[in-house]
Amino acid sequence: MTRRRPILGLLATAAAVVVTVSAGALAGGSITTASAANIGAAAATAGCGKAPTLTSGQRSIQSSGQNRSFILRIPDNYDRNHAYRLIFGFHWNGGTANDVDGGGSDGAAWSYYGLRQQANNSTIFVAPQGNGNGWANPGGQDVTFVDDMIRVIEADLCVETTQRFALGFSYGGGMSYSLACSRPGVFRAVAVYSGGQLSGCSGGTQPVAYMGIHGIGDAVLNVSAGRSLRDTFVRNNGCTAQSPPEPRAGSLTHITTTYSGCRSGYPVVWAAFDGGHTPGPVDGGGDSGARTWTKGEVWRFFTQFGGTDPTTPPPTTPPPSGTSALRSTSSGRCLDVNGASQTNGATAIIWDCHGQSNQNWTSTAAQELRVFGGKCLDVNGAGTANGSSVIIWDCNGQSNQKWRLNTDGSITGVGSGRCLDMVGNGTANGTRVQIWDCTGAANQRWSRS
Repeated sequence: MTRRRPILGLLATAAAVVVTVSAGALAGGSITTASAANIGAAAATAGCGKAPTLTSGQRSIQSSGQNRSFILRIPDNYDRNHAYRLIFGFHWNGGTANDVDGGGSDGAAWSYYGLRQQANNSTIFVAPQGNGNGWANPGGQDVTFVDDMIRVIEADLCVETTQRFALGFSYGGGMSYSLACSRPGVFRAVAVYSGGQLSGCSGGTQPVAYMGIHGIGDAVLNVSAGRSLRDTFVRNNGCTAQSPPEPRAGSLTHITTTYSGCRSGYPVVWAAFDGGHTPGPVDGGGDSGARTWTKGEVWRFFTQFGGTDPTTPPPTTPPPSGTSALRSTSSGRCLDVNGASQTNGATAIIWDCHGQSNQNWTSTAAQELRVFGGKCLDVNGAGTANGSSVIIWDCNGQSNQKWRLNTDGSITGVGSGRCLDMVGNGTANGTRVQIWDCTGAANQRWSRS
């Protein structure tokens, strides 16, 4: 992962910033808000139905008398009649919009903190560039910058206005928190990675769905800072106060807690991990955007609020129609039904490719992978957790039998958001198949043959 500059030198300055945003900050064009009364009610933007003029790449706009820039990523299969989710990813101190967009040394697997890969062309992404590579937000100008970006984007592109989200690490987490405070009717939810109150909190009394992620050993922004931000929205969202469990030092694990008692539609989630100042912790140790658990958990947190996923799957290469074997990139072996059994619950494994019926998979318009005609590739027990086993079962149309064949060769379970994966990175005949957080590794890539 790209190295990140500590922000200790900015803490005193940031703490002194008093953020005030007047009603006039929204002058020059309205932003549709999602109040408590209309949360979940679909509302599309003026850009819906129009041929877009915006394209993916770096854009510049005038905001608060300054020239500001951001990177825009529009789905490859953009449909102007489909309202998309909109996610803002904010960089850390010393970071850049390019770091967020490009994913640093982890590349596509960590683009927009890993969410772009998870979204698979179902979401519009924005990476704003902070002045001085930070988010001091003097006089609320960074919040106004976000307002201005939203107006420009939504005038040209089709966005679901109840599906706006923000996330960021460190200073970017502070900026995401600031938006939760000052724009609770604009953003549906935020995810704050290792953040602190660095960009102000104008307002901060209204509910917003909130996820906080923080290392218990963070030496840059102590975990107490993250707890304090979290507790603002525990109160605002009407959740039952508690001291959620956190992993012990040396355990190299994480514990995710969903608060109880919260107002409907306004959950609070706290994910504490045994580690330091990083957005990409890995259970067992290390820091990897490709392997971290954070991207899967944040993606599930955001997408629980309803979706803007296209009604037809994004295009894949090769196209998903037809019957073929599915060959594992890492092993060269094929997805196989153990023992050629046609019994419900028969295990999916990999085996030497041989062209028999128990290795012939038909992808359907319903996003099924069928074998033997009437059996479907299925996640056992409709499981969504890492390690849930993959079997065959009578086709029933449920989400645990729906799969997306992605352009990178991965196969994502619609019900879980996780990828088809070999247990233990195995390559031998008989290795069982499971679902796991999508990592982009070879043991999660498949080709049709």
